[in-house]
Amino acid sequence: MALLEDIIKVENLVVVYSDGTKAVDDVSFSVKTGEFFGFLGPNGAGKSTMIKTLTTLLHKTSGHVSVAGCDLDKSPREIRRSIGVLNQETSIDVDLTGRANLYLQGRLQQLHGEVLEQRTDELLKLVGLENAAKKPAGRYSGGMRKRLDLACALIHKPTLLFLDEPTTGLDAQSRIAIWEYLEDLNRNEGVTIFLTTQYLEEADRLCRELSIIDHGKLVANGAPSELKATVGGDKIALALKDASMKTKTREILKTIPGVNDVMDSDDGVVAYAKNAGQIIAQVVTSLDRNGIQPSFLSISSPTLDDVFLRETGRQIRSEELSRKETEPFLM
Repeated sequence: MALLEDIIKVENLVVVYSDGTKAVDDVSFSVKTGEFFGFLGPNGAGKSTMIKTLTTLLHKTSGHVSVAGCDLDKSPREIRRSIGVLNQETSIDVDLTGRANLYLQGRLQQLHGEVLEQRTDELLKLVGLENAAKKPAGRYSGGMRKRLDLACALIHKPTLLFLDEPTTGLDAQSRIAIWEYLEDLNRNEGVTIFLTTQYLEEADRLCRELSIIDHGKLVANGAPSELKATVGGDKIALALKDASMKTKTREILKTIPGVNDVMDSDDGVVAYAKNAGQIIAQVVTSLDRNGIQPSFLSISSPTLDDVFLRETGRQIRSEELSRKETEPFLM
């Protein structure tokens, strides 16, 4: 069979819940075979609804969807044979050993004998659980359970892997370990990966292409580097001691040469400017002259959160990214 150029095609997809909530609103996008694709957005944006629809767990209201060359309405069983799914909550049996969990999943996928034994050994090695294979999964750490769950999703060698916020709740070390396994799967095994996440750093590191969704609608598409380039410069973030000074702060920043965009953020004002470091002294002086005292001021390179802020007027929460990428200028 010829290799599919697009392993996922979504055209004008609408998903409406029984209470009338339109969780996905006329969304269209495609995912190329072999791609590491990200679906980014805050909680409640429509990410989980999208992944449940694409994996045949939720009926769509309208639109056309094909997954792995199969029509979502006509061939859901064939789609399920081609995909692996890793949900936010692990689905392993904590009373079984790691190896027994893989045996169970393999048998459910019609694998037996030497084929199942060999595949189990491969996956235990891949996710670094060889030495823990004989221990009950209930004794595993959160990161180990997530790695075992990933191995179970891969037991039947799916061509397409769906990951629904796979690192939520993990510590930083476990999260990085999962990232490395996923990068290896995509790069060396050729598995197409569809990732939903609200972690900006995760999307930025892993995904070569992504879509950003908010309130069920797509607000941006493209490679992370391309999307960040559209922001138009470095970010100057100001947290204000007096929130009532936001309007005046915006007006002052707009008068400073080099500033090309200004908008409100959750705790203050954000401005974008090329070579922001060269004008920061003027920013501080202008604010001080007008009696405005920021409680915090920083300069950083644009992030995916800045793309979201520009498109929607609000931010995706990501404390980990903020702490890592934002360098404080003054307090």
